[in-house]
Amino acid sequence: MDIGGILLTVLIGFVAGLIARAVVPGKQDLGLIATLVLGLIGSVVGNLVFNLVQGDGLQFDLGGWWASILGAILVLAVYVAATGKQRRVTR
Repeated sequence: MDIGGILLTVLIGFVAGLIARAVVPGKQDLGLIATLVLGLIGSVVGNLVFNLVQGDGLQFDLGGWWASILGAILVLAVYVAATGKQRRVTR
């Protein structure tokens, strides 16, 4: 992979992470680097699941925007549910 491909992958991951953070409710204490990592992990998960559903088997493809965004939303939703990072009202 050349430097252009790496930069494009980072950009896709970051945008997918930002969109996921905007869509998933609850408190997410994530900085820019964590948002980027979230998007990259979500992109991998989303594209693997998409390829499995299509019947292509376990292929790694980082090109699908929709799969990247949906994967990032899924990963963030699992993170929020697992860590219990929701806004709670205390009395």
